Amino acid sequence: MIIIYLHQYFNTPDMPGGTRSYEMARRMVKAGHSVHIITSFREEKPPRKEWFQTDEEGIQVHWYPVRYSNSMGFVNRIKAFFTFALAARKKALEIDADLIFATSTPLTIALPAIPAARKKNIPLVFEVRDLWPEMPIAIGALKHPVLRYFAKKLEYWAYHSSEAVVALSPGMKEGVMRTGYPANRIGVIPNGSDNIEFSYDIERAARFRSKREWLGDAPLLVYAGTFGQVNGVVYMVELAKALLGIGSDIKIILVGDGSEREGVISAAKSSNVYEVNLFIEPPLPKKEIASLFSAATMASNLVIDLPEARANSANKFFDTLASGRPVFLNHGGWMHDIVNKKECGLAMWGVPIKEVAKILDVKMHDLRWLEETGQAARKLAEEYFARDILAKQLMDILKVASQEEGYKAEAISPGNYA
Repeated sequence: MIIIYLHQYFNTPDMPGGTRSYEMARRMVKAGHSVHIITSFREEKPPRKEWFQTDEEGIQVHWYPVRYSNSMGFVNRIKAFFTFALAARKKALEIDADLIFATSTPLTIALPAIPAARKKNIPLVFEVRDLWPEMPIAIGALKHPVLRYFAKKLEYWAYHSSEAVVALSPGMKEGVMRTGYPANRIGVIPNGSDNIEFSYDIERAARFRSKREWLGDAPLLVYAGTFGQVNGVVYMVELAKALLGIGSDIKIILVGDGSEREGVISAAKSSNVYEVNLFIEPPLPKKEIASLFSAATMASNLVIDLPEARANSANKFFDTLASGRPVFLNHGGWMHDIVNKKECGLAMWGVPIKEVAKILDVKMHDLRWLEETGQAARKLAEEYFARDILAKQLMDILKVASQEEGYKAEAISPGNYA
């Protein structure tokens, strides 16, 4: 097949951020498909002012310069969404294809995807990475009733114009179904584990630790990801303060960027934990994150305590599994259930922060527990979330969708992790 793959925030391994689309697309190319990624170039100084093209392991990537970062205000982000949507529609129409695969966020990716699919008379498969607009409404970012109305209409239009939908978690599937979209046309394909790239490497771990005098051989709890309103990274400041209060030698490192980063730093300084037992570093390219996880004793996934946030399918969860590290969660939802059922970490949803600190201090010094939970995490990564397994499921869904048999999607990837 010739596939137009629409993703506004496509990243290669040399760039910070998730690489799901890159990993999926390169496997599509390896399987014999021709893939055209249509994406944005988000840095301040693009090599060109208009569209330019690169070849990334056989993936034809079409870049359009649109400045974007998580630290931008809501209005400027909306402008970036629509600027890219208009340009992407035109580019999609220029490329001959058998199918369009569009992945959110943002949901505005539907604006180029649906008209292009209809004009070309080819199927559309839509991928849901976040429940939008449910999440921005829940956190108060989308307040105006008119904007909410049109956002919900866009959500309905995106799903119901698609031959099949791919949801990144069971909770997201439920969100799609709430719009009346049929369950049998929804496949669940979460973010995956890169089990080769993230395999534990003692030499990488040693190099990472040797570059940080503050770390030494201390137990290390990692957070690597966005400092956004939904993530609630300030939780780690409260945890660091509680750990310091009980005299624990655990160190916490936060790696990433986002709109809440400066607020987290300010809170850490006010709590007297900044560069004492809590350290903050800028984002790393995906290929360097593997060293961070090898050096970790445990790695975390954080979100604020809202029902809408519990459906998340964050890369950091799957990177932790692949690295054979125990997972630390502070939220409920499907990941919480998996961690409890598979005994691959600590699910601390609803536990008071002082009690969390005490539990962590015990578990992160328990070598037997660390080994057993780490092995359970790695087993989970290999059996259910290996990138090759998930890519095969995605290609199977795209194939049936191209044959107008999207009703087979649920059977291909039902999202059961027993």
